[in-house]
Amino acid sequence: MAVLLVDGCTTTPVTGRRQLHLMSEAQEVQLGLAAFEQLKKEQPISRDPAINAMVQRVGRRIAAVAQMPDAQWEFVVFESKEANAFALPGGKVGVFTGILPITRTEDGLATVIGHEVAHASAHHGAERISQSMAIEGVGQLAGAALGSSNPQWQQTFQAAYGIGSQVGVALPFSRKQESEADEIGLIYMARAGYNPQEAVRFWQRFAQAQRGGGGTPWFLRTHPLDDKRIADIQANLPKAMAEYRQAPTLAPTGRPQRGLRR
Repeated sequence: MAVLLVDGCTTTPVTGRRQLHLMSEAQEVQLGLAAFEQLKKEQPISRDPAINAMVQRVGRRIAAVAQMPDAQWEFVVFESKEANAFALPGGKVGVFTGILPITRTEDGLATVIGHEVAHASAHHGAERISQSMAIEGVGQLAGAALGSSNPQWQQTFQAAYGIGSQVGVALPFSRKQESEADEIGLIYMARAGYNPQEAVRFWQRFAQAQRGGGGTPWFLRTHPLDDKRIADIQANLPKAMAEYRQAPTLAPTGRPQRGLRR
């Protein structure tokens, strides 16, 4: 007989917010890995060596400071005009080429990847799925048959993550989760040696680019409003800058150098 699996309360990194999960981390990861493999089959992947090297370099540095020791990190660049990026459970991160003209620098890219890694390390996906489970009353489906073999769970996962056959991923996180990912991501990029002040400049460029495109894009409908988002990041800068001053400096190659910032 199927049973309701409850991992109990967990705590998000950096912010310390308490969460209630109705699925185990192993179940969350299993669904995320399966979805990512499917996306790689459906979405064109960039073969540009310079872009891929940069994304791998920044991604690995961010992942090294995230609290996910068992993650199977993978950073993939997808060819798409969308100015977007996403993360799936288990350490799978996708970056769309359309966002690179806005990131401009490695620090700008670290803002984006730090934000997405923060979603993964805070298990926002499992939290979102748990909300869907509670609303839809499907918690009792959890049991030995969990995973990609269970079509009802697969549908719940895909609905929670906004996964479409040719669309990509647009996980509709709540504004609270988005703001939390901004805060956690800011700390991650600082600890990885990237200047958190660049996060403000990135989001300013991003806001300007989206206004220039006319209207609010579909993947921003649950995101904080631009002015509030930037104000919140500025409020968190002192804490992030303290972390940044303690982080190893980066050489032009992206490798850490001896000596700390003053």
